[in-house]
Amino acid sequence: MALTQRLEIRQSQALVMTPQLMQAIKLLQLSNLDLAAYVETELEKNPLLERSSEDADAPAASEAETQQKAETEWSSEGGKGEEFDPPEGTTADPDDAGEARPPSPDNLPVQSEWAGVGAGARPDADYNLEAFVSAEITLVDHLAEQLALAVADPVRRMIGRHLIDLVDEAGYLTENLAEVAEKLGAPPAEVEAVLAILQGFEPPGVCARNLTECLAIQLKELDRFDPAMQRLVAHLDLLAKRDLAALRKVCDVSEDDLSDMIGEIRQLNPKPGLAFGNTLVQPIVPDVFVRQGPDGSYIVELNSDTLPKVLLNQSYYAEVAGTARNDKDKTYLADCLQTATWLVRALDQRAKTILKVAKEIVRQQDGFFAHGVQHLRPLNLKTVADAIEMHESTVSRVTANKYMATNRGIFELKYFFTSAIAAADGGEAHSAEAVRHRIKQLIDAENGQDVLSDDTIVDRLRAAGIDIARRTVAKYREAMRIPSSVQRRREKQLSAGATS
Repeated sequence: MALTQRLEIRQSQALVMTPQLMQAIKLLQLSNLDLAAYVETELEKNPLLERSSEDADAPAASEAETQQKAETEWSSEGGKGEEFDPPEGTTADPDDAGEARPPSPDNLPVQSEWAGVGAGARPDADYNLEAFVSAEITLVDHLAEQLALAVADPVRRMIGRHLIDLVDEAGYLTENLAEVAEKLGAPPAEVEAVLAILQGFEPPGVCARNLTECLAIQLKELDRFDPAMQRLVAHLDLLAKRDLAALRKVCDVSEDDLSDMIGEIRQLNPKPGLAFGNTLVQPIVPDVFVRQGPDGSYIVELNSDTLPKVLLNQSYYAEVAGTARNDKDKTYLADCLQTATWLVRALDQRAKTILKVAKEIVRQQDGFFAHGVQHLRPLNLKTVADAIEMHESTVSRVTANKYMATNRGIFELKYFFTSAIAAADGGEAHSAEAVRHRIKQLIDAENGQDVLSDDTIVDRLRAAGIDIARRTVAKYREAMRIPSSVQRRREKQLSAGATS
């Protein structure tokens, strides 16, 4: 076979990931604390950037500063974000080929000088090996990881995450459950059930409400919570006063047995959370505020305190540019101007995008804000992305590490996304929480002679218009700590025999 040379012309489309585009994507997914640190670094590096002051002249205010102070309101008929035309030089989104989209952090406008950089370029020339060192895990992170594995129900997961945020550094729950239930709009029994799940997490004794409960949890874990030990734990005040005679009488044990029991108590950890107490826990500062207006609509506004306020000093640039003598100085000033212009524009775009996503989430989940956690609707990233005409990846980045302050507490934006169960007749989908509630109702109504198998539950749900698989029923049942049909039948028969 002969080898020949020839010229061919091929046409193709590709997304060019310029350094500025990658930085814009990075900015969007940063938390407010990380963003403040990034902007602080840029202020130190770039002489053309400066902080905006509250009493600066109005004409000097940047678009980002104006947006930060804006308060946006929507009603039931509205809810979409502002519309604006894409400027020239906007990079196209590969998933939206042929379709015009407003600019987003996926397709931010960039300077043409960077267009030749390929997708493999790194936005940062410094390669920091320390970035790959595993960070120390906090108690909140440790509990959140276990929650994600133990609880599939989005409502219970939201309750659990709220309870975890209330746990202090020693591992104790610091707020009354009745107040938590009232704030979340959830039944107190549901909050109690979620707390029971959290109290089964590692380290043993975590999420207890007092020392007695903390020690009891650890003793149950060791299978040593017998009646005598229960009485000892219930009278820790006598142990603290060293009133051993009274303790022996209360526990109804011998002196040797009491000594052994006290030794077991001393082996327990009264502050289980301190094993994770070496890491500084940063307070949660909300990025968005939601409050109800006088007409019943919801007002969504950005937290201006979390948005860095920076300006491009044009007058200083004009002054310094006139004194530049050589090409090196001119190139440096041009780079500084380009970077400063991009940063101000990127911060403004970031604020608008967060506000758009937050407004749509509030519109979709208005039942939660009005009635509580039981009224969460099925919601996914695509629904929000389509409503605000952005890409799913943009919404995903916005909802990471961003928090919303509501009348029911502070929640991460991603917690408002819940799964849906399709309708058997092609109608409106059912929320996963509603399906779990239906499963629990069916099981609660069964008797010893008519225990429902998972397949029977599937048939009854499909008859009610809910299209669900058997493995999904089993998963939901296990998440609610409901035993299998065989175990339930055995328990009911034993209970009936004991009663007779």
